[in-house]
Amino acid sequence: MGKRYFIPIAAAVLAAASATAGAAERIALRNGFDLRCDHHALVDNRVRLYLTAGDNNYVELAPGDIAGVETAPDLQPPPASAAPQGKERSHTEIRLTPADLNQMLARAGRSHNIDVDLLASVVKAESGGNVRAVSRTGARGLMQLMPSTAAWLGVDDSFQPGENVRGGSTYLDALLTRYHDNLALALAAYNAGPAAVDKYHGIPPYHETRAYVARVIHEFNRRVRARRAAARKAAATALGDAGR
Repeated sequence: MGKRYFIPIAAAVLAAASATAGAAERIALRNGFDLRCDHHALVDNRVRLYLTAGDNNYVELAPGDIAGVETAPDLQPPPASAAPQGKERSHTEIRLTPADLNQMLARAGRSHNIDVDLLASVVKAESGGNVRAVSRTGARGLMQLMPSTAAWLGVDDSFQPGENVRGGSTYLDALLTRYHDNLALALAAYNAGPAAVDKYHGIPPYHETRAYVARVIHEFNRRVRARRAAARKAAATALGDAGR
């Protein structure tokens, strides 16, 4: 992971945010994306976005990520088991080439300062690159968004690759911020939910979650090693050509 930079949020935005806390809210991000939450709070210089009325289910953002907050009635996300609300558009089978996917992940990586190889590793573990993938628990698309998660991320159609990657990368970004760039904890929360990570004060003792974290990190490391090896080879080739 590269270093993640944030800029201070304007005092006026924080004041407006505090005035609307406690109601359903729409959070406008500086990258042009919106999040939906029940309420928020500023805790230890981080903004916590609570998905439900309680205080356990939340993600954190740096204040500098937020452009504004507005009241948005009836935006509380549905339960994780809820069926989709009929917003997903009917469309023909989407064919996504590896090059298309790489470009999509690169854009998302630049937007959130997340290594593209990490996003690619998550996609591989979650869906194997299948845009129509559906898990036994109802998670959908490339980054396997649950309907409730997709709802508060503002993703209307999880089977649209661009929407799915944008939503999934935004969620992963929020989790990395919440866990101070601890990749293992962020991945565990992506798989099992932040509440489970907080309950066990670390990676939950679930075989599926621990295997998932290990699988993603192993693939991420493999990709980084391959990228560095390719860069060294290209540099050596260029040096050899220059010396001729």
